[in-house]
Amino acid sequence: MTPLSVLDLSVVTTGTPPAESLRNSIDLAKHADQLGYTRYWLAEHHSLASVASPAPEIMIGQIAAATQRIRVGSGGVMLPNHAPLMVAERFKMLEALFPGRIDLGLGRAPGTDQTTMHALRQRFDQRGGDDFIERLIELTLWETREFPPNHPYHNVFAMPNDTVLPPIWLLGSSDYSSQLAAQLGMGFAFAHHFASHDAADAMIHYRAHFKPSRWRENPHAILAIAAIMAETDEEADRIASSADLNRLLRDRGQYKPLPSIEEAQAYPYTDAERAAIARNRSRMFVGSKQTVMEKIAPLIEASRPDEVMVITATYDHEARKRSYSLLADAFGIGRQAAA
Repeated sequence: MTPLSVLDLSVVTTGTPPAESLRNSIDLAKHADQLGYTRYWLAEHHSLASVASPAPEIMIGQIAAATQRIRVGSGGVMLPNHAPLMVAERFKMLEALFPGRIDLGLGRAPGTDQTTMHALRQRFDQRGGDDFIERLIELTLWETREFPPNHPYHNVFAMPNDTVLPPIWLLGSSDYSSQLAAQLGMGFAFAHHFASHDAADAMIHYRAHFKPSRWRENPHAILAIAAIMAETDEEADRIASSADLNRLLRDRGQYKPLPSIEEAQAYPYTDAERAAIARNRSRMFVGSKQTVMEKIAPLIEASRPDEVMVITATYDHEARKRSYSLLADAFGIGRQAAA
């Protein structure tokens, strides 16, 4: 049985304002906890009308408090947006409050546009270029306390200093993060739902080149996919039409709230737009239980994930919960709660 987890963006729809989207995330997390999902990760995005959560660490605390056993984490914290000490302190606090249930997933991207990125980072020490590795090393040093004796941070502590940093996961959609995660001996999560790189190549490379470390003794690769499941293929296609239109607009730089099914069905698509939607569907698994499992089986066989993490974006919150219920049942974990 492949473990299942949830990746949540707290999606905003044309009928669900951001504050309600955040409350829906807590409700969905409770549902996933009852169904037997392994993790519930929150993303970090800024200034996007379609995503309600810019601060995953706040949502992690709320969701961990509202659930019983599911691990809760970031998918991920965009490390270049933050001082490593602040990340260490916040996640040590979460680990102290919810021991053994917190994950620290880290990403390299800003999670926003260039202007918003500047607003987020304008008062940082501008080191220039891609400083992700430098920030990652600094983050780990707050845990290992291996700053040299003459280093200015040698006597600075990330509090609470009696609590370990949660497990670190590197997120990626290319081979770069898989290589880095393997070299440093950390967990790895591959974003198949928007990657152009081959998932199997990244995940097999990670597993083959993994070096045990103080962070993790054995490799653990998560495959993140987009999926919408319903009782029938026709119903799943109808529900997914919202995501189809949203993706089409997003590819044009229009980050709008997720439209309703009625809005999607009324949109005057051109032949070129319908072709673009068909191409985008190659990155999303839509259908009944049988259809989705048949579609996903070759990818799972090729990439051999230790865990599958699913992002499901639907206009209707109950349809999203139903999709996760059906997925849990299809993967053999949905025995603890009725749909």
